[in-house]
Formats: sequence, C-alpha cells, structure tokens
Amino acid sequence: VLWKVVLGSSSCSGMDGDRRKRHSILLVQFEDAPDAKTYLDYPDVPEALDGVCQLYEQSLKAANPGLRSTTYDVNDLFSYLDSVADISCLVFNPRTSGYVPHNREWIKARVFEHLKGQVQ
Repeated sequence: VLWKVVLGSSSCSGMDGDRRKRHSILLVQFEDAPDAKTYLDYPDVPEALDGVCQLYEQSLKAANPGLRSTTYDVNDLFSYLDSVADISCLVFNPRTSGYVPHNREWIKARVFEHLKGQVQ
C-alpha cells in the first residue's frame, strides 16, 4: 500500500473508527543520547497514530528540504520506526485511572490498522 503525501500534512489524518478515545502520550527517543528523548501528548489513540506518521513525514522533509510531496509505503514507515532508538505509547485506561504502556510492535500494528482504515 502506497500513500502519496504532501509534506507538512499528515497522510494518516482522520479518524479510524477506534472507539478507545483515550488520552495518549507518545514517548520517543530519536537517538541513543539521553537528551534525544521527547514526548508528544494527544487527546486520543487515533491522533497519536497520526502523530507517528507526522514524525516520519517530518524526517522525510528534513532529509529532503526541497521535496513538496513523496510516496511511501507502510514498510518505509516501519523502517523509520525501527530506526529510532526507542518509541512507546502510554494510553489512559479509565478503569484503572492509569496509563498502560505499549511498545514499538504495538504502535506498528495500530498504525497499520489505522492506515488500512483510511484506505478502505
């Protein structure tokens, strides 16, 4: 599956029907350096998944500043996710009033489902 993207806008935008509209925090460590850590705060899981796509698209734009649009597939996105030192997502669980941690593989699976929902 290929997505044509105008850089600066998310190819993943929109909702995917996910009923779990739970506050989500994306934790990313771009490099091994301790100061390469950051977090991104989202009101729900679908927006966090859009944020994952936006991180990749921003890296494409930084690597190719003159590029206005590009095409990539899910394997390109997954390679990017595998290239960051660490990535995880904390999703609020209202039953426990706490956050449930999810790893890189969970993020990749949810991004795939999210994108698949956009294509169908």
